[in-house]
Amino acid sequence: MANYAVVKNGVVENMIVWDGVTPFSVPDSELIEATADAHIGGSWDGSVFTLPPAPELTAEQAAAAEARSSAIEKLKALGLNDAEIASITGG
Repeated sequence: MANYAVVKNGVVENMIVWDGVTPFSVPDSELIEATADAHIGGSWDGSVFTLPPAPELTAEQAAAAEARSSAIEKLKALGLNDAEIASITGG
């Protein structure tokens, strides 16, 4: 048994576990033995899988990341080291 990517028009639409021998097919798709780079939403160019693009942050996520970064910079300006900041912020 191995992981296989279900590829349609160069895009990985699903991942399955298949023995590669038992008759099985997905209409209008190819079954390609997966590598570590095979992920749903990624692409297959005929020889290499490419990871899918990272999702864009929402406005709320971007604002939260900016606020966190600002807070960390302020803590550093107060003289806290990275370990102390990590203990306060949880990472």
